[in-house]
Amino acid sequence: MPYLLLGIAIIAEVTATLSLRASEGFSRLGPSLVVAAGYLISFVVLAKVLTRLNVGPVYAIWSALGTVGAFVGGVLLFDERVRPATVIGAAIVIAGVIVMNLGGGASHG
Repeated sequence: MPYLLLGIAIIAEVTATLSLRASEGFSRLGPSLVVAAGYLISFVVLAKVLTRLNVGPVYAIWSALGTVGAFVGGVLLFDERVRPATVIGAAIVIAGVIVMNLGGGASHG
């Protein structure tokens, strides 16, 4: 169950981040409301996850998948360019999360 909640927190964070771009500096109400709701949901759910799992690996997963999700969303929604360096960077971020989890796991206690 904590990993399902972590997935929800990641989806909410990516949605909020992409909506931040769509809000055009908070000049558009709809996306601005999605930003506020998305980050609120993400942090509340993340706090719940952290009652069951270790903070280091969970934060690594949350931030890495959020980073990669925002990158992919930017490409798909805003026609941002895909450059070799950004793909390599995303792969390094994911590799780092894998290494962190191999080193200690995410179980609490």
